[in-house]
Amino acid sequence: MASSDTRVRDIKDHLIKAKVYLGLGAIRANPQYLRDLRHRIREVQKVLGEASKDSDLPKNANEKVKALEQTLVKGEQTQDDCSVVVKKLRAMLHSAEEQLYAQKKQTVFLTQLAAKTLPKGLHCLPLTLANEYFSLDPSQQQFPNQEKLDDPKLYHYALFSDNILATAVVVNSTVLNAKHPSRHVFHIVTDRLNYAPMRMWFLSNPPGKATIEVHNIDEFTWLNDSSSLLLKQLGSQSMIDYYFTAQSANSDSYLKYRNPKYLSMLNHLRFYLPEIYPKLDKMVFLDGDVVVRKDITGLWSIDMKGKVNGAVETCGESFHSFDRYLNFSSPVVAKNFDPNACVWAFGMNMFDLAEWRRQNITEIYHFWQKLNEDGSLRKLGTLPLGLVTFWNKTFPLDRSWHVLGLGYNPHVSSGDLERAAVIHYNGNMKPWLEIGLPKFRSYWSEYLDYDQPFLRECNINP
Repeated sequence: MASSDTRVRDIKDHLIKAKVYLGLGAIRANPQYLRDLRHRIREVQKVLGEASKDSDLPKNANEKVKALEQTLVKGEQTQDDCSVVVKKLRAMLHSAEEQLYAQKKQTVFLTQLAAKTLPKGLHCLPLTLANEYFSLDPSQQQFPNQEKLDDPKLYHYALFSDNILATAVVVNSTVLNAKHPSRHVFHIVTDRLNYAPMRMWFLSNPPGKATIEVHNIDEFTWLNDSSSLLLKQLGSQSMIDYYFTAQSANSDSYLKYRNPKYLSMLNHLRFYLPEIYPKLDKMVFLDGDVVVRKDITGLWSIDMKGKVNGAVETCGESFHSFDRYLNFSSPVVAKNFDPNACVWAFGMNMFDLAEWRRQNITEIYHFWQKLNEDGSLRKLGTLPLGLVTFWNKTFPLDRSWHVLGLGYNPHVSSGDLERAAVIHYNGNMKPWLEIGLPKFRSYWSEYLDYDQPFLRECNINP
């Protein structure tokens, strides 16, 4: 059977042919024909409109297209040199390709920009929560069950974020899918600005029987320039110039790698888990842009065979290897790593903190951080640093534990989503932004109660 858009495609072909004729010298030498041709083009463009299938076309479409066809036949008699037509078509194709490339670059830029823009509702929310928090008595500002925070027999999660709404979804989705919620403990660390609002959110929206603690990263006074080379580097003039000095963008990745998140210590706090939680032996690290869809306590019973980091590998159909993240023209990188080694994902990681301490992983992290002081060994971000820190110390988890791509790939299969224990909105199209992929937004929004007073006051809707 013929395709339902056969006629539409045929009309578009006629329009392309007509536009070619408009640029030919022999045609332009005939003013009357040129006027007629432009008139016929406008008529056909009007009846075509936004039609995507034949049934969208109006009744008079055939009449207008036939008139254009007759005009084109006259043009063929005027212009019979095929080589001139071919040359014009090539010029049109080249122009179209240049326009497409320019639009793609603009799309990348605008997407990166939109990803860094805080929606009005998410700006309102912490202000409203902070105002409410400071109106409480000190006794009302405390969380219950704090005796569970250091109990190694429970299921502990680390979550470091300055996004209150995203953090709420991570906690809610984990608790609602847990078989024994009372055995789950969430250790949240945020920045100074969001500390009071984050506490107020969970005081007013307690996660069932689960236990919560919220810390301000500034409380970790041991984390200073002397103990963390990263803190010293982040405050250096060269790093500040890199992020905040106006420069001309010379590549599509310019805006991406000037993302201020790379200056946030919250983003790098994951490399200090044993120091922050000295009494715990195992812990799951969750990014703020994930949703937990199943009970994930099975992670604690996996034998990681002496490895420190349990993670899902991301090689395969969309191959990700070490050479995408590390500079193998550097002798020290080429000597220590395999460029074809498979990359794994941050976002849902099972960390064996006892093995971490035994193998002194934090010192390995410091070693590579110091060696990369000039930024010549690897790309920015925590993943390249994680790849070198946990080299040969990562246990590959089954892919169903952690499905990625919901923040950039609209083609993540429904089968993968159904099997997934954790789904990850990595990429720019976060579900709390307008640019989020609509087909995946409901997986995230179902774990928020939009009738909650603070959300209504800030006009935050699904």
